Amino acid sequence: MERKFISVLLAWMELPGLAFAVWMLICFYAPVGGYPNGKVREACTSMIPCHGSSPQLLPKHTITVNGTEFKPGDSIEVHLSGPVFEGFFIQARDAEHLESPALGSFMLADRRASQLLTCGRTKNSAVSHTSKAKKQHIKVYWIAPGDAPKRVQFLATVVKKYRTFWVKIPGPIVSQPNALSPATPLHATSEAVATSHPVSYLSKPFNASSCGRTKFCIRNPSNCDPESASCFFLSFQQEGSSVFIEMSGPSEGYLAFALSHDQWMGDDDAYLCVGEDHHVHTVTAYLKGRSPPVLDSENALEDVSWRLADGLLQCSFRRSIHLPAHKGRFNLNASYYIFLADGEASEGGVIHKHQQQPLITSGMYNVTGLPQDIGGSRSPRLIKAHGALMFIAWITTVSIGVIVARFFKPVWSYSFLFGKEMWFQVHRMLMLTTVMLTGISFVLPFIYRGGWSQQAGFHPYLGCTVMALAIFQALMAGFRPSRHAPRRQLFNWFHWSTGTAARILAVVTMFLGMNLAALDLPDPWDTYTMIAFVTWHVGIDVLLEIHSYCLIRKGNSDLKSLGITGPSSAQVLGDFWFCIL
Repeated sequence: MERKFISVLLAWMELPGLAFAVWMLICFYAPVGGYPNGKVREACTSMIPCHGSSPQLLPKHTITVNGTEFKPGDSIEVHLSGPVFEGFFIQARDAEHLESPALGSFMLADRRASQLLTCGRTKNSAVSHTSKAKKQHIKVYWIAPGDAPKRVQFLATVVKKYRTFWVKIPGPIVSQPNALSPATPLHATSEAVATSHPVSYLSKPFNASSCGRTKFCIRNPSNCDPESASCFFLSFQQEGSSVFIEMSGPSEGYLAFALSHDQWMGDDDAYLCVGEDHHVHTVTAYLKGRSPPVLDSENALEDVSWRLADGLLQCSFRRSIHLPAHKGRFNLNASYYIFLADGEASEGGVIHKHQQQPLITSGMYNVTGLPQDIGGSRSPRLIKAHGALMFIAWITTVSIGVIVARFFKPVWSYSFLFGKEMWFQVHRMLMLTTVMLTGISFVLPFIYRGGWSQQAGFHPYLGCTVMALAIFQALMAGFRPSRHAPRRQLFNWFHWSTGTAARILAVVTMFLGMNLAALDLPDPWDTYTMIAFVTWHVGIDVLLEIHSYCLIRKGNSDLKSLGITGPSSAQVLGDFWFCIL
């Protein structure tokens, strides 16, 4: 019905007198879709839903906070409650200039009911719903920015039903200590709880100016700025008998690093900075196999500080080089592989598996030795080798082998190698190389993962199918009937169909594998490069088929001049398309 209505309007737009009126009507009609998923960035300034109706006047929902004062970096607990509602939109603004942009950043208490949005240039400066599910209470945390105004007021838009909503419901005003208190904070609770921890709060982000001089640093991407919202940063600085450690990265859950004797997860000394509610807790842990880390009951860390701002989680702490009394803690004057990971953490500080591959240093390093400024790789060498070998096998060797068998048979029909026709020997060598490379590549992910990967989607299933087809193709070729045997035609069909199916599935499998986190390929250039290779090979096949077709046509013309009848053009063209398809 909606499409039909718009189509009629567009037809009438050819009348010049109605163009402007129709355009206005479409503008009011189009927003009827609403934002059930809470992606309401278009309403960042006005906070008005595009629902085509006027807001209600008397609000029925209230905003409460757990404090009336704040300092930069403090966390304020914010509650929105009232009768059942479907959608909401919460911001904090300058109480003296409510039309100014949203300020500060939020943290979530329940990711199922709420999500963070970026309004203007401030990341996570607003909170909205994730679905139109009914709700009566929302809790979030607001982090005061370093340049916060003296007084800040919380505002909320609440949607009860599609055409029933309230806009910019005024919430409580919170003030910095030196500011004049407002007359009466709206809906503020009487209990003011100080949420800051001055001793543990970092006043500014880390910097990399001492990396390679007095600090041992690991950065990803290489040489990135720790103040950047895309930089993962880890530094070690020896100070007497202890080491001061800084860790920073774009994470809303946790950051962690581990010291390991190898490049495999397990039996490692780990350190985690976990965001829980509106604080960051720094803990030590021991990694046993691929199971979740075992947290220590005793914390051997000192001078712990943290900071949550601008989408970055930052923490710093000090630990002694030697900790003989703490089981599982490695001495820091030895060489280790270093892991750096991030992931999500749910309420209660429960951490979840990292969504992207951890950063792993390429070699073993002593963080108390010569200061260095290094990077790392999020793609393990075994996985890189797996991808490279599969690429060589199914884009290079198998393609050349097929071209040799198809187009070089007449050229090398009288050339022999080890007693067999040369084209056949080259074809067989390339195909056996393909099977061998596929087999070696096939086992590498199982070695790395220690078993089957449940998070790789259809890639491993298709990979197993390709491996099975490659083995079946090689075995079938070993029992090839003689050229004039009755079953030779049947063999040819099975040989062609199995090989073609394996090539197609291999290409599809590689496309699926390129998006896996373990390879860490530069998206989207990896896909473009793969498309270019496939296009090149298909183009070469087509050109050679056309060339072969032209040669056959020319041969037929020569035969006709001698009074000999060759294959018809229809037969040749049919063979041409059969070979292509």
